[in-house]
Amino acid sequence: MITLTDKAAVKVKQLLESENATDLALRVAVRPGGCSGYSYEMFFDGEFAADDVVKTFGEVKVVVDPASLQLLEGANLDYNDGLQDAGFKITNPNASRSCGCGQSFS
Repeated sequence: MITLTDKAAVKVKQLLESENATDLALRVAVRPGGCSGYSYEMFFDGEFAADDVVKTFGEVKVVVDPASLQLLEGANLDYNDGLQDAGFKITNPNASRSCGCGQSFS
């Protein structure tokens, strides 16, 4: 299962609160596509399948489907709010290579 850093959990909570959507979870998925083979997808979701895996980080729920779970095992989601490289970043030990933009991997 992917792990959220404290900074990422705080930022996700802030985003949910700003949308008045604290009942939703952050869904992290891997989809075929991108220039390296797979791309990450993150969005707020309130509908869960019976086989989804749900983990809580502080007050934030993270949901991953079984197919994505295999590719996200041991991955880490962090958030940086600095002047450069601001935003969410996934560090994935299962990725053998990634593209220059950092949005896809294989």
